[in-house]
Amino acid sequence: MKANATPTRRRTRRPGGGKRLGWVLFFLLPSAVPLFIFTLVPMVSSLWVSLHKWNLISPMEWVGLGNYKNLLTDEMTRRVFLHTLIYVAGYLPLVYAGGLGLALALNQKLKGRSFLRAIYFLPVVTSWVVVALVWKWLLNPTNGLVNQVLGAVGLPEPGWWTDPHWALPAVILSSAWKDLGFVMVILLAGLQSIPSDIYEAAKVDGSSAWQRFWRVTLPLLSPSTFFVVVISLINGFQVFDQVYVMTGGGPQGSSQVVVGQIYDLTFRYGRAGEASALSWILFAVILLITVFQIRGQRRWVHYA
Repeated sequence: MKANATPTRRRTRRPGGGKRLGWVLFFLLPSAVPLFIFTLVPMVSSLWVSLHKWNLISPMEWVGLGNYKNLLTDEMTRRVFLHTLIYVAGYLPLVYAGGLGLALALNQKLKGRSFLRAIYFLPVVTSWVVVALVWKWLLNPTNGLVNQVLGAVGLPEPGWWTDPHWALPAVILSSAWKDLGFVMVILLAGLQSIPSDIYEAAKVDGSSAWQRFWRVTLPLLSPSTFFVVVISLINGFQVFDQVYVMTGGGPQGSSQVVVGQIYDLTFRYGRAGEASALSWILFAVILLITVFQIRGQRRWVHYA
């Protein structure tokens, strides 16, 4: 008999494993069934529709990748993607800078701090239709409050949603205002998770407030920043409600975005196949950008 022989371990099967799996599946059903019916099934259906020519009434006609080819060579597709990129490029810095400023201010010991946080978060839970109508009134070129204030101080009064050059900036302004509270809450949670000992050590080393912001706050806030950027980019590429209510994609198509074009192709022009194809092109663009962000986070996101 060999010495130092190690006894072999027998794999024991836990009693009730199948029963436990059954309970897990049972409790997942309330969320899995709606996910399957209202998300996965429509996605697969839209992919099938994108391969056909269909006006929502007549029988579908198989065209293969013809819809994708037509869209990729269409000047209007390039225009709506350009408008969407301009919207994202204006919306993202504005909402992040504003949200960060609010988070830094409300992270201080102020009277009524909880009340102010609730007030700034209130637009986030307000319907987009309501917000868009309010901003459409505020930015009314004729009697809007914003132009009245600008005129009172001697500044030019833009046409806002009636001027092709100002329609998209008007949408960007209203969108950033609505989402400031969401960004503020995320960044405020990130600020409160930074240990105070790090700031105290930086003060002892003689760092100024500006140096502490750049070398301590921003690097340690990078996980929250990463989350905000990813979510804001995804939402930005899917902008629709505020454009539809405030400008309707006009004037002269100057504020038409990708989702607005999908809507028009489906319900105004009866080209549901091309609309489905455009939605999948948009999905591919968002997916590629998100994957690029996730892979690039290793270079600038610092987890404590």
